[in-house]
Amino acid sequence: MFISEAFAQAAGAPGGENVIMQFLPFVLIIGVFYFLMIRPQQKRAKEHKSMISALRRGDNVITSGGIVAKVSKVIDDNEVELEIASGVKVKIIRSTISTVVGKPAPANDTTDKK
Repeated sequence: MFISEAFAQAAGAPGGENVIMQFLPFVLIIGVFYFLMIRPQQKRAKEHKSMISALRRGDNVITSGGIVAKVSKVIDDNEVELEIASGVKVKIIRSTISTVVGKPAPANDTTDKK
């Protein structure tokens, strides 16, 4: 007829190597996302959790709202009492503390007074 035998035999079985090459870009994208986004975020969360658990009375902190305060009392595992001004104390959730600015200076001042 009009269809030659060469056209009928042209379609071959899909190769195994071709399937692997099709999925390789997806695997590479997932790997890049893991190492550039997921892993650093997990590391940052772990550091924040250890910083929050190490809070002590007298630490200077900055809340996620931008308030600079001093820890006046650690109530429990979830709450902290902060002194934001002289005589003004507020209770906040520990996880809302974004950074610990620094430890307070020692009470005894050793500067030269002349």
